[in-house]
Amino acid sequence: MVIDRNECLKLLRENEEFLVLSHEHPDGDTLGSAFALCEILRIMGKKRAFLCSDEISSDFNFMTGGFTPDYVENPFVIAVDVADVKLLGKIGEQYGDKVDLCIDHHLSNTYYAKYNLVEDRAAACGIIYEIAKDLGIETNRYFRNCIYTGISTDTGCFRYQNVTPVVFRIAAELTEQGVDSVKINKIMFETKTKRFLRLEMIARETLEYHFDDKCALITITQDMFRKSGSDESECYPITALPRQIEGVLVGAVIKQQKDGSFKVSVRTDDGIDASEICKRLGGGGHKGAAGATLGYDLEKGKEELFKSIKISLDGKI
Repeated sequence: MVIDRNECLKLLRENEEFLVLSHEHPDGDTLGSAFALCEILRIMGKKRAFLCSDEISSDFNFMTGGFTPDYVENPFVIAVDVADVKLLGKIGEQYGDKVDLCIDHHLSNTYYAKYNLVEDRAAACGIIYEIAKDLGIETNRYFRNCIYTGISTDTGCFRYQNVTPVVFRIAAELTEQGVDSVKINKIMFETKTKRFLRLEMIARETLEYHFDDKCALITITQDMFRKSGSDESECYPITALPRQIEGVLVGAVIKQQKDGSFKVSVRTDDGIDASEICKRLGGGGHKGAAGATLGYDLEKGKEELFKSIKISLDGKI
């Protein structure tokens, strides 16, 4: 069932115990949304817990360290920033058919929950920020840091296509209220571990160009993780690398999972729809950023990816 924000507020008010879920391979958006929502619930006097199928990068210690879960016995289950139940990962086996409410901003949302609040014009966890305002919650610095982290990371520090006047207004309000933006920006965009730097150097060696250099691809394998000492939890910054190259309209990163399968993350220039590229591969996302699971070995996966990219680049190469 599709609901509006007022109906969402009613659900938050009338339930007492909550379990908040993030998507697998968690990023700043899903985590910022989840922990900000948990803080709203705590302020409301509710019990709440958090669950994610994958390890959370140490980059986000300033959020995870500020959260102490409650014991919940029969919780109302909320998934945040999770467009498809498949994106819950391993916890989807237990909770995939038990999601009561989905709060999301992806155009590709599959409306899998009992109740679905999907605002596809919103960027990052601005929805959670607006919910707090609608509830009349007096927020704190921890909440504001969570919201800012989600917004800044999902917009590439306010550089991506999903930046709107509303995003800037929220960022301005957070700044007026007091948020550690300098600290967060340094952690999220300017700090790299030595092991991640080793991974990035190895990954760059796989760079390949296609379609008259309008497409750039990087491949990351499990062997690269082993050699560098890094892991999936901190490699998300590499996703943006191919698209940053001059003249590239479509940047893609293929990452091998622990089970040997491959996933692709796609970032595109204005005028190219990343969600359409990934939709043809069984995935989805936003116009400027999307992803999909490749149900093939690496070479076949690349072949299918390039077929989809070629369709979107038709007339531009």
